[in-house]
Amino acid sequence: MKKTSKFFTLIVGLVLLFTGTVKAEGFDIGADVVSRYVWRGTQFGDGIAAQPWLSYTFPGIGIEVGAWGSYDISDDDASEADLYVTVPIGDSFSFTVTDYFFPTGGFDDYFNWGDDGSHTVELAAGFDTDKFNLFGAVNVSGDDDNSMYFEAGYNFYDKDDYSASLFVGGGDGMYTNDSDASGDFDIVNVGLSVSKDIFSASYIVNPDLETSWLIVGVTLQP
Repeated sequence: MKKTSKFFTLIVGLVLLFTGTVKAEGFDIGADVVSRYVWRGTQFGDGIAAQPWLSYTFPGIGIEVGAWGSYDISDDDASEADLYVTVPIGDSFSFTVTDYFFPTGGFDDYFNWGDDGSHTVELAAGFDTDKFNLFGAVNVSGDDDNSMYFEAGYNFYDKDDYSASLFVGGGDGMYTNDSDASGDFDIVNVGLSVSKDIFSASYIVNPDLETSWLIVGVTLQP
C-alpha cells in the first residue's frame, strides 16, 4: 500500500501540473436506462438497469468529480455506486481514479475498504481524439490480482445524426473466464456501438466467454 500511495501522489502531482483547457464546467446530471448492464465484457444482473450520474467540473482547471451508479430493476444484488475524479491533460489525455463499490447483500458495508469489503480502486489513463481513443486501467486496491484492462476504439461513421464506433478490449485477472485459473490476458470485449440523439445500441462479443449481447439504451438528461 505504501508503493500505491506514492504512485498515486506522483500521478496527482503530474496531472495538476499539466492540466489542460477546460471544455465544460459546472454540474451535470442524468441517467441511462439500458436493456442489460454489460461492462468490459461482463454482464451484471439479468434485467433492465437504471444508471444515474452526478458530476461537477471545476471552472478554470477542468477537474471533474462525480458519482455513477447502476441498479437492476429485477436483481437487488446487481447494484453499484462509484465515485471518481478525472483530471484532463491537454486536449486529448486524462487520468481517472475510480472507487468502485459493488455491495453484496446490501449497502451496509460501505465504509469497509479492507480485503473483505466491496470496494475496488482503479487508476486509469485515456487518450481521445475525434476518431481514435485508447484506454488503460489497473486495480490498485481491493483486487489481489491487480487486474488490468486495455481498450481501443475507432469512430468510423458520423453522418445524419448517427455516430458509430468499433472497439476491442482485453484484460487479465477478474476480467477473464472464471474457469481460466491462470487469469492470463484475454480479449474480452469486442463490439459495435451506434447512437443517435438520446438512443444507443451496442452489439458486444466476449470471445473468452464465447457469448454476446445486443443492448439498447436511452439517455435522460435535462
